[in-house]
Amino acid sequence: MSQTDILLALIGLGLGGVLKGATGAGAPVIGVPVLAVIFNVPMAVAIFTIPNLLTNIWQGWQYRGDQISTRFTLIYAGTGALGAGFGSMLLAFLPGAVLMGVVAGVVLLYIAFRVLRPDWHLSRPMADRLCAPVGLIGGMMQGAGGISAPVSVTFLNAMRLDRKQFIATIAVFFCAMSVVQIPLLAGLGIMTGKIALLSLAAMVPLSAGMPIGAWLARRVSKAAFDKIILLLLTVIAVKLMFDALI
Repeated sequence: MSQTDILLALIGLGLGGVLKGATGAGAPVIGVPVLAVIFNVPMAVAIFTIPNLLTNIWQGWQYRGDQISTRFTLIYAGTGALGAGFGSMLLAFLPGAVLMGVVAGVVLLYIAFRVLRPDWHLSRPMADRLCAPVGLIGGMMQGAGGISAPVSVTFLNAMRLDRKQFIATIAVFFCAMSVVQIPLLAGLGIMTGKIALLSLAAMVPLSAGMPIGAWLARRVSKAAFDKIILLLLTVIAVKLMFDALI
């Protein structure tokens, strides 16, 4: 790995931390595509599992009193964990080009939905009925491509939860998926000892970016911040799609 690759990895992880600090979620949306460009999709997903687990354990505990409903959260997280198990199997056996294309497609889907349906609202009764299938699909996307945001984050955003409720719910969801992913990826030979060390090391730039994101969230308008992130994601997704096709 060249010095340029190391620098890009640090920037990607740091920006992921900035996004998580600002919004409470979304670090893999930036970090996984950047790492996939440098390494490959399975390695990128594996590197992000331990930081995903540790940061969300912390946020889940911090906001433990802000759950909208214990039943809702458990169903959402439980089906997410089940989906992550299925997705991890796909990660192990699908060709690298297919996985890279899937990650690019997922990111572009996320961007398109954010642009086309920024004000879509989901009622609580409908959300209760959809939480299990949405959790399952989001978990599969997380397991196979390391990114569940087009489903999981968009779903919770559409419920119009306040920031604390959103973080309390999504943190448990991500924790549940990571608990399933890590041993499965180890058993499949994707999470090796070396990658586990890289995963732990990834905590440094990710954690460094989180307070910056929190600071930006207080000073930059949400609309401006979203536009910057969406532009960055578009560039990354196009690069991934290009790499998948050549």
